[in-house]
Amino acid sequence: MVEQLYIGADIGGTTVKLAFIKDDGSIVEKWEIPTNTESEGKSIPTDISQSIDEKLKERNIHKEAIMGIGAGAPGFVDTSSGFIHEAVNIGWKNFDFGSHLEELTGFPVWVDNDANLAALGENWLGAGKGCTELIAVTLGTGVGGGIIANGNVLNGANGTAAELGHVTVVPVGGVPCNCGKTGCLETVSSATGIVRKAKEIARSYPDSLLQTLLKNGELTAKDVFDAADDGDEAAEKVIHEVTDVLGMAIANMAIAINPEKIVVGGGVSKAGTQLLAPLEKAYRKYALKRTAEASNFGIAELGNDAGVIGGAYLVKKNK
Repeated sequence: MVEQLYIGADIGGTTVKLAFIKDDGSIVEKWEIPTNTESEGKSIPTDISQSIDEKLKERNIHKEAIMGIGAGAPGFVDTSSGFIHEAVNIGWKNFDFGSHLEELTGFPVWVDNDANLAALGENWLGAGKGCTELIAVTLGTGVGGGIIANGNVLNGANGTAAELGHVTVVPVGGVPCNCGKTGCLETVSSATGIVRKAKEIARSYPDSLLQTLLKNGELTAKDVFDAADDGDEAAEKVIHEVTDVLGMAIANMAIAINPEKIVVGGGVSKAGTQLLAPLEKAYRKYALKRTAEASNFGIAELGNDAGVIGGAYLVKKNK
């Protein structure tokens, strides 16, 4: 009997991560291809299909072994069809991605938002394993959110459920966001938002390590956490303000589903306890007491594999 395999695809603005995954979630092989965003990303389905074909031949895997493809896209997705209403970082707008990929590969295709797939992956094999109520937050260039409720991903009426990054947290005078609104959480608590806040606060601390770093070159979110670790007051203030806003946003979302676990992933989560401790403190300050009592925090465990593992699980649960 041929061993069943699932294909996970995690489409990002720079690379598309791909993997062959077994029924138990173990990865047979994973690889990446560049994301070609030219011509509004029209060649991406073809690029994915060709790469999968090459890898199948290279590994001598028969197509009969493939149960389907689960793909994550950074945008608003119609999960019933794989139609992408908009994915700003890719260039897609009203793009029939799922049908294109299915036609090109000959495999059944299921598509969801990339943050939702990360949540599925963590719920299947990671930090949120076995939880029926879970909030997953991804902190990177933007802020992604995924919710598991009653054991299922929440998509909403038109695919915008759990878009935590676009909760308004600065109602007046907020920074413009890629979504077209202003004052979104993404403009405050993403890696980009952290750097923006650091530049703003550093002006009031001319002798700070942050100000020195700014003078010496480009600042990163990691630099801010490193400076705070060295006891820099300005950097500590940045982290306090960023985590306070993020904790409030998560607390507000928690009212809706009463999560048992809140998982934080993405590049910024590499700060570990330095991020998690003040974030959980802020969450418990703003959350309804009984809601907070039911939940605990954790750093995502699957790293960059969460999306492809979630993609595999999307196929597994729909087959």
